[in-house]
Amino acid sequence: MESIGVVVNPIAGMGGRVGLKGTDGKLEEARRRGAEPRAPERAREALRSLHRRAPELTVYTAAGVMGERAARDAGYEPTVVYDPATVREDDAVDPARPGDPANAETTAADTRRAVRALLEHDVELILFVGGDGTAVDVADVLEDATTAEAERVAATPRDAAETPMLGVPAGVKIYSSVFGVTPADAGRIAAEFDRVEPREVNDIDEDAYREGEVRTALRAIVPVPVAPDLQSSKQVSSGSVDSLATGFAREVEPRRTYVFGPGSTVGAIEAALGIDASPLGVDVWRAAADTEPEKTDSECDSDGREGTVLARDAAETDLLEVLEDPVTIVVSPIGGQGFLFGRGNHQISPPVIRQADEIAVVASDEKLDGIDSLHVDTDDEELDDDLRGWQQVRTGRFTTRMMPVS
Repeated sequence: MESIGVVVNPIAGMGGRVGLKGTDGKLEEARRRGAEPRAPERAREALRSLHRRAPELTVYTAAGVMGERAARDAGYEPTVVYDPATVREDDAVDPARPGDPANAETTAADTRRAVRALLEHDVELILFVGGDGTAVDVADVLEDATTAEAERVAATPRDAAETPMLGVPAGVKIYSSVFGVTPADAGRIAAEFDRVEPREVNDIDEDAYREGEVRTALRAIVPVPVAPDLQSSKQVSSGSVDSLATGFAREVEPRRTYVFGPGSTVGAIEAALGIDASPLGVDVWRAAADTEPEKTDSECDSDGREGTVLARDAAETDLLEVLEDPVTIVVSPIGGQGFLFGRGNHQISPPVIRQADEIAVVASDEKLDGIDSLHVDTDDEELDDDLRGWQQVRTGRFTTRMMPVS
């Protein structure tokens, strides 16, 4: 490969740690809650990984925080082919702060325009930084390459519809199978891939997601560079977790604080404890001094244990405010992707994880059967290294499995 196109969605993922479960239509609210940009740094990480392996690559990108800065920081001298500040047909930008990633009012239209400009330069791969929404924007341009709307793109030497795309994970929602596991992995794949295969681009309704409902929709099938050990696989559904939830609930420790991550598996445990869970949020519950039930096992299967909900659908700041030692974080790997941290639970940030003395991973055997290994991507390389190794996963009332964390 001789050339690559890079496009960054600078606001991707800003809603994660502040509990918004996405940034679409919520940018100002995310800022009010103190959200910080994460996409620019993840772009730099991916491009540094790429530069170590392919320093002579020709890089085409968009101006400023949409790719140029990250490429230069990584060691490239990129060619800028699109500048959002010069194209403002229906978008708004604050000219007083054009270089501030937290204020960069780039839109989905800018992403699509940038991708079209990249395709005009016959790039061999589109490397994008964002989440599922950004993936949809990129895929839309690639799939529209043969329509009248994109005639000028289709006229390029390469068939734009066949140009592969690869995602650097930076968004809150990652339901598509077009992303590298980590930014560094995405850079490595971009430098070393030798084949592509069709992968799914999925997106969800963020408003429904915030209300606790996952509505996924297949948006496109696109060619993606393949490296199975460095990419997220397709989503699979989990099996029954009733016995798992019952067993976990009966073993909660008195005076221990539990941070419950999102998802139906963890939600089943909360239900067994009598907690009104936020299905896709993060909740905190403190067990009472004495949680031993006075009933028989069969009577207690559906009974809650004594305790206090300290936070519901919490943001990172909420978690740090209410945590009280000792702390257990309870998470379940996300579908077929196998992520423990860094996908859909950004509220459980490195400072929160470091305050815990125990991480409890729960999953059904059916879910684990579709996962080769578990993954972490916390934005903290040292913490990721500490979390890697072997992790015990509770699969039932009395059963566990050991899984590698990579």
